[in-house]
Amino acid sequence: MNPTFLPFGDRAVLINFPQEIDETINQQVILLSQKIEDQHWPEIETLIPAYCSLTVCFHFRKTTYAKMKEKIADLISQIETESVTSFNRIVKVPVCYGGRYGPDLEEISQQKELSESEIIRLHTGQDFRVYMLGFLPGFAYMGKLPEALQVSRKQTPRLKVAAGSVGLAGFQTGIYPSEAPGGWQIIGRTPLELFSPEKETPFLFQPGDLVRFYAIEEADFRSWE
Repeated sequence: MNPTFLPFGDRAVLINFPQEIDETINQQVILLSQKIEDQHWPEIETLIPAYCSLTVCFHFRKTTYAKMKEKIADLISQIETESVTSFNRIVKVPVCYGGRYGPDLEEISQQKELSESEIIRLHTGQDFRVYMLGFLPGFAYMGKLPEALQVSRKQTPRLKVAAGSVGLAGFQTGIYPSEAPGGWQIIGRTPLELFSPEKETPFLFQPGDLVRFYAIEEADFRSWE
């Protein structure tokens, strides 16, 4: 690990790794986040792992940026020899593709000159890594999509995207955990609940998880609901 440190306002440390979308780099981010969490430092308020950075938010009355940076740098020096590989939890996600659940599937099929069944085959044919959570509580940014499925966001975002909607945007795929405006291309919907604020662990996904999509029929979706 050889990250750089920057102050992020007066209450956070921004730790930048090489600015690439890379699985190994993301695994280093997650490892460092886990190691900091394991220290139970009382001054830490929030840890925010992203694709290739980690934001460490601290209580400004309990420490300073300089002290926080020093502690984290010391921790990094202790774990530099550790392997960044770890067990990746596999989360299987049922999806009803197309129709009213995937209103953009037909347009993507025409744009990419692929049949709808081929798009579904590609989307269910590999595991996708959860690189980070953001945008909405529990929204998992997953990648990387095969090039054949990479599409741009919609020019005019929808005012409402249903909870559970599975979308494509650039090299990413993701699922809306709650109803919200959004511009991702929607190809299907899952009946799974992704965000349950009343639970001790409110999010279905965590950074580092592997997500495996599989297709279900509309009747299965309705019975699952």
